[in-house]
Amino acid sequence: MDGGLQDPLCRGLTEKEATVRLKAEGPNTLPQADRRTFIRIVLEILREPMFALLLGAAAIYLLLGDLKEAVVLGIFACTSVLIAVVQESRTERVLETLRDLTSPRALVIRDGNEKRIAGAEVVRGDLVILAEGDRVPADATVLAAHDLQCDESLLTGEAVPVRKIASPGAPPARPGGDDLPYVYSGSMVVRGHGRAEVTATGARSEIGKIGLAITRIDTEPPRLRVQTRRLVRNFACVSLSLSALAVVLYSLWRGGWLDALLSGIALGMSMLPEEFPLVLTVFMVMGAWRISRARVLTRRVAAIETLGAATVLCTDKTGTLTQNRMTIVALRTDNDDWREEDKAPADGKFATLLEYGILASAPQPFDPMEKAFHALGTERLPADYLPHSGRTLKWEYGLRPDLLAITHVYEQAGSPVLIVAAKGAPEAIAELCQLPESHRAGLRCAVDEMAQKGMRVLAVARASVPAGISRPETPRDFPFEFLGLVGLADPLRPTVPAAAQECRTAGIRVIMITGDYPQTARAIASQANLEAGDVLTGTELEAMSDADLKERVRSTTIFARTTPEQKLRIVNALKANGEVVAMTGDGVNDAPSLKAAHIGIAMGGRGTDVAREAASLILLDDDFTSIVSTVRLGRRIYDNLRKAMAYILAIHVPIAGLALIPLLFGLPLLFWPLHIAFLEMVIDPVCSIVFEAEGEEADTMRRPPRAPSAPLFTAGFVVSSLLQGVLVLALVAGLFVMALRQNLPEPDARSLAFAALVATNLGLVLVNRSLGASVFAAFTRPNAALWWVVVATAAILTGVILFPPARELFHFGPLHADDILVALASGLIALLLLELAKRLVQSLSDLRHSPGTISR
Repeated sequence: MDGGLQDPLCRGLTEKEATVRLKAEGPNTLPQADRRTFIRIVLEILREPMFALLLGAAAIYLLLGDLKEAVVLGIFACTSVLIAVVQESRTERVLETLRDLTSPRALVIRDGNEKRIAGAEVVRGDLVILAEGDRVPADATVLAAHDLQCDESLLTGEAVPVRKIASPGAPPARPGGDDLPYVYSGSMVVRGHGRAEVTATGARSEIGKIGLAITRIDTEPPRLRVQTRRLVRNFACVSLSLSALAVVLYSLWRGGWLDALLSGIALGMSMLPEEFPLVLTVFMVMGAWRISRARVLTRRVAAIETLGAATVLCTDKTGTLTQNRMTIVALRTDNDDWREEDKAPADGKFATLLEYGILASAPQPFDPMEKAFHALGTERLPADYLPHSGRTLKWEYGLRPDLLAITHVYEQAGSPVLIVAAKGAPEAIAELCQLPESHRAGLRCAVDEMAQKGMRVLAVARASVPAGISRPETPRDFPFEFLGLVGLADPLRPTVPAAAQECRTAGIRVIMITGDYPQTARAIASQANLEAGDVLTGTELEAMSDADLKERVRSTTIFARTTPEQKLRIVNALKANGEVVAMTGDGVNDAPSLKAAHIGIAMGGRGTDVAREAASLILLDDDFTSIVSTVRLGRRIYDNLRKAMAYILAIHVPIAGLALIPLLFGLPLLFWPLHIAFLEMVIDPVCSIVFEAEGEEADTMRRPPRAPSAPLFTAGFVVSSLLQGVLVLALVAGLFVMALRQNLPEPDARSLAFAALVATNLGLVLVNRSLGASVFAAFTRPNAALWWVVVATAAILTGVILFPPARELFHFGPLHADDILVALASGLIALLLLELAKRLVQSLSDLRHSPGTISR
């Protein structure tokens, strides 16, 4: 098959030739985005609209003369930038470390001498020496091979190694399948050794072509950011218009441009929506921190906002659903079966079958199937079974295209016989054992039955011959006895079925996209508890138009024997159907689809450099269940973001109303710019810290994903928030008017109304803490940040009212015990009314969505 390695030693390239080619063609490195330096990260973050709005709002306040608010906003902006820079820099450091760990070295022949060099220095035409355990540094043609097998799962998704043959001058071919005379960059040599001539490096290799494809894929702008930007722009226009109108009306009705300007500034400050970009910034940055605690690295913060809307999870099989580790799951001899899940020891004839399978394997194996034999032997063989003990390997027969079996011949000290062990394809072992056709028919049925369960099936045989014989030309000359069949499988990760079930409960459809065979994919899908659906192969997909594929993806659960380009087509077809697509994977073959998906999730441990660069999120522990935890956190973040936005809309209604009502009805001014600044100092930490720290809702993973096109601010959402604000405005404004009617001095009435507004503000917070639970349940939900803010606000308000200089600065009068009780009572009344309104709105919503309701 291979001619061994007996060819005359080739001298390879000279150092001068290699240097010239390296300069002309570039280093053997994968295409990747430019390195993100610290300065580049800072500049990228400062260009984000949310940070620009924060700094812009601070500049506006500075121009308005409110230095304190400008400083507060500037501090918030700088802090948010700092947190984001630290997070992004940490991500880049982790990725750089992973890049260093995966950088291979190569053994080449130059000037007739073997030399080990960095993988980046390999050039076209280099002669590369390949041995077990080596990472192939570049695409190459095999010139000589001895029992050479490679694991190409990172390129093809196939967990089983493929055989390589020597065939110089063969036409180029894509990765995948046995008996190709090519090895590919990034694959691993798991058995045998050989020599190959490099034909493609860097971007010209198969791995590099995928990297180039990634750079051509455009990502979509985050929808939430677009919606928030639009809302901020609208609010800013309204607030500036009303401020200008207030200045004109006040000056015309009352005279005094200074007071008019102050009232206009107060109204403008009350409506300027700087909290929206602040909230979005803090929630995204803090979300990345919370997700990192679940062992998930956030490479692109914008993906967090999309997590809660994910409707489809496309997952690779090898290394994602499975462990990328071959395991023996079944033994069959005669008509008896042994199953790995039975946890029984492998004794008797099963022990013999396993013992000779180990003898037909390398003592220190690299091949994953041979590792599986050794692992099961260590775990399940009786203690007195030591297959290699006292035995020396005398002869070895490797795989050949005409005989897919490995044969090892051992001699034992003092023994008159040689022990022969063989394992390989069942039909090859049947041929070695010269089984009659009737036995072979039964063997084929047994093999088919095991293959239907997703197993890779091998057969094992044994023989013994006199120790003094000459080496036979072929293993066919040994008198073999058939021992039985061995079923191997890439085992499912044990946590996958529960995670898949939770995805189904949450309304997330799980689709398997793999390069493996349909039978294996079906078996894994069944074990993983995936929903039943159609199976589509890469060959069938290739013949489809994009329009046909768009329809087929609606019902297909398994895509088998797919290429990287086809995975990308699948993701694009799902997106064309309006799905929000999350794609997981660890191989190079996953990288284009990771980049194209709304949420790309790469494996950090087993994942390749290309996959990690393309992904939005990286699972540091490669645990499939972390995906579910990440989705849950994404939904929690989105829920809490809506709560914060609802609170912001609601609280700005009474603030703006209380600034505007005195202008319209000739009442004393209630708010000056300093009052608004104080209220903003309360509102900012409440909406950005308190709501961000809220726990998840009880039904977080029991409801379907939100509609991909659903806006953050629906009409019902805005109306509900505005009604809450109007209710608070009516209470506080009514209290202010009553106080004036009772002939309370203006400063006293102002301090009473201000204290009542702070109390009712707490009611707004408590009501909006949960979307579904009652306000009374909110008291039992732990949130330390809330109570810290409440205590701090109460302490500051008490200091302002009791400390005469501060009271004078705020134009407040003293509050007595009965005044404080009135303010607290207004807060309690607001809380009860707001809770009643929330219950009423929920009841109407439930009635409208009830299956028995008839819409007219």
